Amino acid sequence: MKITRIAQVGAIAAVAALALAGCASNSNGDSPASTSSSSAVTAQLDASLTGTITAGGSSAQSNAQAAWTSAYNAQVKGVTINYDKSQGSGGGVTNFLSGAYDFAGSDSPLNADQTTQSKQLCTEGGVNIPIYLDGVAIIFNIPGVTQLTLSGETIAKIFNLQITDWSDPAITKDNGTALPAGAITTVARSDGSGTTQNFTNYLAATQSAAWPYKADKNWPVTGNVSLQKGGSGVVQAVQAGTGTIGYADHSAIGSLSSAAILQSGTAIPFSADAVTKTFAVAAVDASNGVPGDLSKKFDYSKLTAETYPIPLVSYAILCSTFKNAEQAKVTTSYIGYIASSQGQAIAAKNAGSAPLPESVLADAAKTIAAIK
Repeated sequence: MKITRIAQVGAIAAVAALALAGCASNSNGDSPASTSSSSAVTAQLDASLTGTITAGGSSAQSNAQAAWTSAYNAQVKGVTINYDKSQGSGGGVTNFLSGAYDFAGSDSPLNADQTTQSKQLCTEGGVNIPIYLDGVAIIFNIPGVTQLTLSGETIAKIFNLQITDWSDPAITKDNGTALPAGAITTVARSDGSGTTQNFTNYLAATQSAAWPYKADKNWPVTGNVSLQKGGSGVVQAVQAGTGTIGYADHSAIGSLSSAAILQSGTAIPFSADAVTKTFAVAAVDASNGVPGDLSKKFDYSKLTAETYPIPLVSYAILCSTFKNAEQAKVTTSYIGYIASSQGQAIAAKNAGSAPLPESVLADAAKTIAAIK
């Protein structure tokens, strides 16, 4: 399946204007988000705010962050937002825990050890707020092949280097026809990555026989693997190679094709609708114990023939209590905006993501309102 990204500045500006048209100013600096009578979660922005937000992490969020920053600054011109996508989720969390970031973007929530560390910085600890919903795409570059279908088992065996040629009988079975013979080169992340975490969550939970590794942010397979830094590095390596296959957040794949994945006997290509259905049936609460935390995990046993099986939920991770009240006000204003109905619509338009359910956004608004 081939999808072209639409994230041009003009489009961002147009969407920003539409989204912000119904956004009232909050001159008293109260809660940055609230729930309207129509159930939409609307951001109420204080246009007089000034300051700088320093953040970074998830490369999966990068297109959305660019769109959010542009749209937010269309109304709140005095706040500078610096988001460093080169860090990846692992680097973003490390910098947040060191106190260098006001928030981290991460495709996986803080684990137990990181939550404990966050209490040294944040008193009660760090909270994980879902802000971005997408999927991990299995991208490929095979001469003459534009459509590819793979089962979960075949994916696991390819990335575990058990299937090494595109003419393998398992790939032929998945596609109903033989692909041209040729060596397979797998491409994976070299850095600690939330995208890797989400991909290995799926493999470990659903393909334990072919994937004997635990879910982790670090790629576990050694050997003939092309390791690349960042999602952009994986995409570039797949695009530049021949017979290559890798994984990346779908918003970042550009003109590359992505495989449809067999789920309950049905080939499911990536779509925002299919990811939304995955979240609706399979996302369950997984709080880290910090008041207001909104961590999620997926119960893959609940996947159906209508769900995309490798979802990706990405978070804003920030302190439940800031050391500087003014910095808290500026940061929660921005996070409240991107975790609103307007912010989700902008990410869907410019990054191809799936809007989070309004119920999740309402919960996020409550958590954000409690941050001081």
